Amino acid sequence: MRPTRSWLLVAALLAGPAWAERPADFLARFEAEARSQDASFAASASRGRQWFESRHGEDWSCSTCHTRDPARSGRHQVTGKAIEPMAPAANPQRLTSGRSVAKWFRRNCRDVLGRECSAAEKADVVAWLIDAGRSTGEGR
Repeated sequence: MRPTRSWLLVAALLAGPAWAERPADFLARFEAEARSQDASFAASASRGRQWFESRHGEDWSCSTCHTRDPARSGRHQVTGKAIEPMAPAANPQRLTSGRSVAKWFRRNCRDVLGRECSAAEKADVVAWLIDAGRSTGEGR
């Protein structure tokens, strides 16, 4: 390997954390996708909270496992597995990986809704999760 390539590899590895996404990136992405369907759409934390706490035709709501306060830990109702807080202010690992966000929205929306979540639903939930830790005093 030539020295130039070695330095490029080292630089890329060191720059890795700069590629991490932020919660606001996901909010912007989902909001833009929802606006492509409805130009007047604007994400709403209060609508996200209501959606998160409501049952949608299936047996569970999001809050069934994640609790009504996303700044607190939850527990999966079937497996008993602990679930770390959903609010990024309480858990800085939340909403930082596109792969993880896609996986968990896909899986949890199917469990709660029996279908994929819409971009508008995702935008509202992310807006609420971003706001939730702030409103409960977490992360200040």
